[in-house]
Amino acid sequence: FIERQKTVPEELILDFDPTDHRLHGHQDQRHYHGYYEEYCYLPLHVFCGDKLLVSYLRPSNIDGAKHAGAILCLLVKRLRQTWPNVKITFRADSAFARKRILYWCEQNNIAYIVGLAGNSRLKTKVQELERQAATQYEEQKTKQRLFEEYTYQAKSWKQERRVIAKVEHHDNGTNCRFVITNKTEPAEILYDQGYCPRGDMENGIKQLKLDLFSDRNSCHEFLANQFRV
Repeated sequence: FIERQKTVPEELILDFDPTDHRLHGHQDQRHYHGYYEEYCYLPLHVFCGDKLLVSYLRPSNIDGAKHAGAILCLLVKRLRQTWPNVKITFRADSAFARKRILYWCEQNNIAYIVGLAGNSRLKTKVQELERQAATQYEEQKTKQRLFEEYTYQAKSWKQERRVIAKVEHHDNGTNCRFVITNKTEPAEILYDQGYCPRGDMENGIKQLKLDLFSDRNSCHEFLANQFRV
């Protein structure tokens, strides 16, 4: 990846995401996963744009963010060996909103924009915005999309952090999403241009499975399946 870069990049966005590899036999470290409702592995992938940097096989009986912090640290160390001044952004869904990862990013000059699961405190903060979106929808009969931001501190955090809320109201009701970030751009721009493009990573994962058959983990030994991935 580094050798193919013909110019020094201004910013590198590292997208982290797990996926499921369904298992049909009795492979080593085979476990049932409640979310996927199947026996599977849970590999972690890291992309930078359309470039695959990491395919790391893991069993599925773990936290979805397991080892993500260590992998991020190794990637940053290697990238900054070549480009000491490059801006690096860590981007992921709410499974990766872990206090140690966020703290490490802040201590090492890494930007982050990460999904954040809603809870009672956040949902209370966003109630007025939800009412406003519903009222505007009734008046205009078109989908409403509103943004707001807050400072928020979870009990396990040592400090407050910036949280962006996006509220949509349409025919099917209200939809609310939260992201946490240390970036400074306006909320709507940061959500649309900074966070939403992480969905492109799913296409890369589909290519790995459909075109390269990365999910054919039919060897009994776990290490052999990692080699195949």
